[in-house]
Amino acid sequence: MATGLFGDLLVIDCASFIAGPAAATVLSDFGARVIKVEPPVIGDSYRNLFRLRGTPDDIDYFWALDSRNKESLALDLRRPEARAVLQALVKKADVFITNFPFPARARLGLRAEDLMPLNPRLIYASLSPYGEQGPERDRTGFDATAWWGRSGLMDMVRSGAEAEHAPSMPGMGDHPTAMAMYGAIVTALYKRQLTGEGSEVATSLMANGLWANGCQVQAALCGYEFMARPPRGHRGALNENYRAADGRQFILASTNPARDWPLLATAMGHADWLQDPLFATPEARLMNGPLLVGRFDALFAEQPFEHWAKVLTAGDVTFGIVGTIYDHLADDQIEANGLFPEIVDGDGLRTVDSPFQIQGETKAPPRRAPGIGEHTQALLSELGYSAAEIDALAAV
Repeated sequence: MATGLFGDLLVIDCASFIAGPAAATVLSDFGARVIKVEPPVIGDSYRNLFRLRGTPDDIDYFWALDSRNKESLALDLRRPEARAVLQALVKKADVFITNFPFPARARLGLRAEDLMPLNPRLIYASLSPYGEQGPERDRTGFDATAWWGRSGLMDMVRSGAEAEHAPSMPGMGDHPTAMAMYGAIVTALYKRQLTGEGSEVATSLMANGLWANGCQVQAALCGYEFMARPPRGHRGALNENYRAADGRQFILASTNPARDWPLLATAMGHADWLQDPLFATPEARLMNGPLLVGRFDALFAEQPFEHWAKVLTAGDVTFGIVGTIYDHLADDQIEANGLFPEIVDGDGLRTVDSPFQIQGETKAPPRRAPGIGEHTQALLSELGYSAAEIDALAAV
């Protein structure tokens, strides 16, 4: 019995690594049945990523996150009989997701023009590094190259013009790109509801990187000339990073200095600074920025972050801690919003929830990510294959 908002949807995840498969994961959170197609024996290359990071743990944390709720079907798509299985699934499916390079799609018969004639209601979702057209269409890429590096984010997100470029974190651009893919799929499903027809949808890591960096890209399109990012002390004391006595760092943020400067000065017990000629006007605060930041540095160094969090909250000052990964494990705000649901039969293991809720809709409890080909026999039986045919398909 289908359950959940998307309980009647069948999704084929014929993609690798993160961005495409994670879109399928979000669909599964709302009840869609997702069949993960991956090579026999070795599986999706994403399964090996955590080992490349030198992780000694037995839990493949990447796979646990992005492959929850899925059934694994092991197929060697180089074999015609395996492609026939996939085609049989496509005839029944609502959504087909792939990020295979375009030349590989042509060789394996995975292009939209190969699959959509089999099912006129199919949503064919295509993910690529650099887009469907152009001279770089066939290039391979990851979010580090096509999202982080190509978009200008890698160049701009630095503490100063001379600072080294920082490498991206795994999935940093993939997961936002997955949400774009999810949005495209759901939009196409709505179109299908109106017209009865399937659609081809597409997005790319490059397009999502440009969108993520859109404010700055739009400025460049408007002819704005960027100056080098100013060093600390020259960005304004209301938009600066500070360190408390216990070493915890936090950020102040302001878009309305006329309102926020009196709030901050008063909260910190220095309403007298409001009349000080050194800081009384925006121009004076800008000119004396390093001096003002130095004064706040000295003040914040007197007490631990917990103290300042109470002071700044009471003073209606916008701030946020510079969190570490391990802070999240005992975060009351994260817990209150249920952002780390427990995996069913996962011995207490939790996972990261997809980042939105729909009123009146309960997400499916996350299920354990599958082993390679774990559901192959059951799925092939469901498609009407005999035991002998299943054994022949399983032969390497």
